Amino acid sequence: MTTLTTPRLIVRPFREADLPAFTAYRNDPAVARYQGWALPYPAEAAQAMLSGRALGEDGWVQRAVTLPDGTLLGDVALNTHGPQAELGVTLATHAQGRGYAHEALTALIAHAFAVLGLHRLHAGIDPRNEPVTRLLTRLHFRHEGTHIQSYWHRGEWTDEATYALLRSEWTHDPTQDLH
Repeated sequence: MTTLTTPRLIVRPFREADLPAFTAYRNDPAVARYQGWALPYPAEAAQAMLSGRALGEDGWVQRAVTLPDGTLLGDVALNTHGPQAELGVTLATHAQGRGYAHEALTALIAHAFAVLGLHRLHAGIDPRNEPVTRLLTRLHFRHEGTHIQSYWHRGEWTDEATYALLRSEWTHDPTQDLH
């Protein structure tokens, strides 16, 4: 299984020991506010994170984002479909605002383009999630459009903004802008 490392983080397959912390932050209403999973987040769904699937396989593949000491901070994911993939990121409340999402996604994007050879990455987000909007912009994703009231989520019609980045646009120097 592929493990990605950055100056501060390890992005690796989930382990059984991660599941209680994973389930806890997935059930945090502040973390789940703009995410698509149902609440409460069931333990069975957390157990599915132990799938052993490789990054780049078709469908969603999640990876734990941890500190070197093993502390779980959150997760990143690729939903690969042919030469493209949707990406996602979720961090526990205590890990937000410290540059961890940027650092983990930078490693994931570099892997997706350089190792997996993907052509395009995209993300669909609730545009009210301003921190993620800023994050994707800092990662050089372009806003491709917003679908107005396009899906029913947590009792209301919700917009979805799409951001994307082509491999030919990815000119990231891995030593710059990690935080």
